[in-house]
Amino acid sequence: MESQSVPAELLAARDQIDQIDRQIIELLAQRFALTHRVGLLKANNALEALDAGREAEKLAEITRICATHDLNAALVTDLFTRIMEEVVRNHKRLREQQK
Repeated sequence: MESQSVPAELLAARDQIDQIDRQIIELLAQRFALTHRVGLLKANNALEALDAGREAEKLAEITRICATHDLNAALVTDLFTRIMEEVVRNHKRLREQQK
């Protein structure tokens, strides 16, 4: 427990962070909904769950975007790699369900 009251400016900054966190989660939900559609299309067309070329292009693009925003590219690409791994797992499940 803090012995002093928290400055209003700090509370406002924390509120903004909380709002951004909610937006990130909402955007991830939208992204996963779209990748679900992609997974269904891949499954219906007997395409592989993993498109290594697309993944490499995406990570390269993310690295470039990070540079323009002075963000740690290793951190952000790690996050996106984990997201894409989950997408591939989901696509494989969808393909198995189509059999």
